[in-house]
Amino acid sequence: MNRFWMALSATTMVALAAPADAQQVQYYDVPPGGRAHDAAVTLDGEEVWWTVQRGGGHGILNPATGETTIIPLGEGSAPHGVIVGPDGNAWITDGGQNAIVRVDRETRAVTVWPLPEETGPINMNTATFDHRGRIWFTGQTGFYGRLDPATGDMQVWAAPRGRGPYGIATTSSGDVWYASLAGNHIARVDLDTGEATIVEPPTPNQGARRVWPDSQGRIWVSEWNSGNVSVHDPRDGSWQTWKLPGESPRTYSVYVDETDKVWLTDFAANAIVRFDPETETFESFPSDRPGAQVRQMLGRAGEVWGAESGTDRLVVIRHGD
Repeated sequence: MNRFWMALSATTMVALAAPADAQQVQYYDVPPGGRAHDAAVTLDGEEVWWTVQRGGGHGILNPATGETTIIPLGEGSAPHGVIVGPDGNAWITDGGQNAIVRVDRETRAVTVWPLPEETGPINMNTATFDHRGRIWFTGQTGFYGRLDPATGDMQVWAAPRGRGPYGIATTSSGDVWYASLAGNHIARVDLDTGEATIVEPPTPNQGARRVWPDSQGRIWVSEWNSGNVSVHDPRDGSWQTWKLPGESPRTYSVYVDETDKVWLTDFAANAIVRFDPETETFESFPSDRPGAQVRQMLGRAGEVWGAESGTDRLVVIRHGD
């Protein structure tokens, strides 16, 4: 047993941290030392999940009480991303186990689907479900893949241009897109053949890190190197680009809420940023602690959630739009 698991029990009660703005922003302490990475909230809002990257766990927060529970995921686990699957369960990309992991919400049972041994470690990153019930995932060493949980069929493809596949998401029409951080592009995946078609953003060497669709099927991109947020419309091939406010922004993640407002995390500003495409304006929500490092955000109606990997906290912004 590693030091992390020796330091805490499976279930830990924590006090709620004082919110920076009681009307909008609230913080929740989670057990220290786990480097909380990505976060997701269930549709009913009764649980918030995060990946315990150091220690190999699936974190569960009850936002009504502040109680946290951590489910060990297995030997060598180092999870990166977590999403709510169409079955209501937690689906996790686990770089340590080089596997897709499911945690049953009701039973807390853990199921592991390892990648083919011949593929080797791919530094698994993020996942998304297509409309056929299959989960697609990225690996930063230069791969993306697909698992059909119903059959156990797993396929992995080498990415064009090699290293870089990072964020991945599914549009309302069912298309799957991923971003390549090292490859400086986004790509659409053919759901039948697995072939990836590269689409070049207008800014060179922009560091496309994560992608998220809006209700119109446009693809929003967080650009790590350039500090931009950009949007691509596959219908006409067009692009629009905006630079985040402040000096030398570092745009890490992107999430589009149910009102088509665009949420971003800016490591340089130590803030979550909301962008309104209609008015082309930004609103910043700085953390009340330095070094927050909020990674991927996910949400439900009226709420966006993230994990402050640098402060051992989860954060929610209740926007009520």
